[in-house]
This record gives sequence, C-alpha cells and structure tokens, in this order.
Amino acid sequence: MIQVAAAIIHNEEGQLLIARRRQGKSQAGLWEFPGGKIEQDESIADCLQRELHEEMGITILPYESFGVNEHNYGSVEIRLFAWKARYLGGVIELVDHDEYRWVFPAALGQFTFAPADIPFVERLMVGADQV
Repeated sequence: MIQVAAAIIHNEEGQLLIARRRQGKSQAGLWEFPGGKIEQDESIADCLQRELHEEMGITILPYESFGVNEHNYGSVEIRLFAWKARYLGGVIELVDHDEYRWVFPAALGQFTFAPADIPFVERLMVGADQV
C-alpha cells in the first residue's frame, strides 16, 4: 500500500486550492487536493511542504489532520492522509497539474475529483469540518 499525503490548503478568504491532474499522469483530468507520496521516515507535514514546493512552487503550513482514506485503484492501493494547511505564499507554477483553482467549499461539487479525495470533498461540502 502506498502512503500518500494531500493538503487541504486554504487562503485568507476561506477558499481551498484544488488542482487537476495533467494528461499522462495517473488519474489524468481529475481534480485533487495537491500532495504526493510520503518518503521513508518523512512526516506527513514535511511531505506536504516538500511536495507543494516541488509541484507548485508554494509554501504552506500543514497544521492539523483532516482524516485518512484508503482506496484501491485496481493496480495500486493507497492510504491517503489529508491535512489542513495554510497558504503562506509563492506564485503557483504547475508541474503535475494542468489547472488549479481557489474555490469555496460549497463549490467543490462542481468538479470531478479522484476517488480517494471524495470522502474529504463530501465532508468539506457539508461543513462538518470547517477549514
């Protein structure tokens, strides 16, 4: 099972950062909360800070767990750790994605998310856990 971290990043307006996987990547065309694989002996917070710097050129501050979801994609099974994070700065430059948006939680349903992210999307949309 692959250990993966996802950042539920919010800005000062309460919007969340979502990104669409580019063609040629697994889950291409689907939206997700950005993140990546957790390296051996790496904390989730360290993974998210590294991945968001590498993949988007931004600085974030992960501060609280939002939950864990396991999903079997058939060829690979992942354990996805979602963490809330604050956007601290940087200009977004996409590497693994072809588009990004800042959206309010209520608008998340307008996007087609990767299956592993859906439980987090649903929680955010009903307001059970405000970011």
